[in-house]
Amino acid sequence: MRWKLLAVAAATLLLAACGQSKTGQVFTFTAIPDQNEAHLVERFSKIADYLQSKLHVPVKYLPVKSYPASITAFRNGEVQMAWFGGLTGVQARRLVPGAQAIAQGQEDAAFRSYFIANTSTGLQPGDKLPDAFIDQPSFTFGAKTSTSGRLMPDYYLRQRFGKAPDQLFDKVGFSGDHNRTLALVQSGAYATGALNYTVWERALAQGRIDTSKVRVIWKTPPYPDYQWTVRGDLDQRFGAGFTAKVRQALLDLDDPKLLKVFPRTRFIPVTNADYKPIEQTAEEIGLLSPDH
Repeated sequence: MRWKLLAVAAATLLLAACGQSKTGQVFTFTAIPDQNEAHLVERFSKIADYLQSKLHVPVKYLPVKSYPASITAFRNGEVQMAWFGGLTGVQARRLVPGAQAIAQGQEDAAFRSYFIANTSTGLQPGDKLPDAFIDQPSFTFGAKTSTSGRLMPDYYLRQRFGKAPDQLFDKVGFSGDHNRTLALVQSGAYATGALNYTVWERALAQGRIDTSKVRVIWKTPPYPDYQWTVRGDLDQRFGAGFTAKVRQALLDLDDPKLLKVFPRTRFIPVTNADYKPIEQTAEEIGLLSPDH
């Protein structure tokens, strides 16, 4: 009888442990490394704390070293949610059936890229890229799969001048992130470049831009960009309705200090369909295959 009771007790403990392992999973998210690591850690460790308080599960931010690494982590299930750019979000959702874009910053519905130039070029701001823009020897994008630092600037260069960037400039670079693009053009290492408008505005407000050395030449028309995307198996892993809880937690975020580190005014609902223009643009310039 004693052995039977011990066996029942052991089975009960095993079942309890199994139940705890399912409900006690860590909700892990990542973000494209579009800025320096210190700024990303500041931003997303605070968001992890906020989400944990709202979702009542452990929440962890997982840093990654590159844009492709963020997509890989999402595809492999290492993370359940990611703060993607427009293009990386499209790429990730194509790889993970059922993945959904659930929220974006209010500003992300009408995002912009800024084309910038070292003042030694003599280029001046205008309502379109000046003809002399392509007389410059060099141009730098940000990361190769950045929406605001590569995809849309590439698109507008082709639209304006009718050629691919490597046909327009002697030297075309990829800085890796928006802050480095700004630094490279400000230093004169590259004559011109393009970057995320929020990075420029933030750096300007913080006094990190020497406007005697670099200036904005042209601001693109608006397009959809950054968004929170979740995997399609959230409810299965964390319980029914969990996806809706995550979305609502993001939409309810109203702490000015938390929003400021993005910087965003608030988060608003979004769907995969809102990023169709990004998908089509990427296909048009060869960054995405129509079949994949």
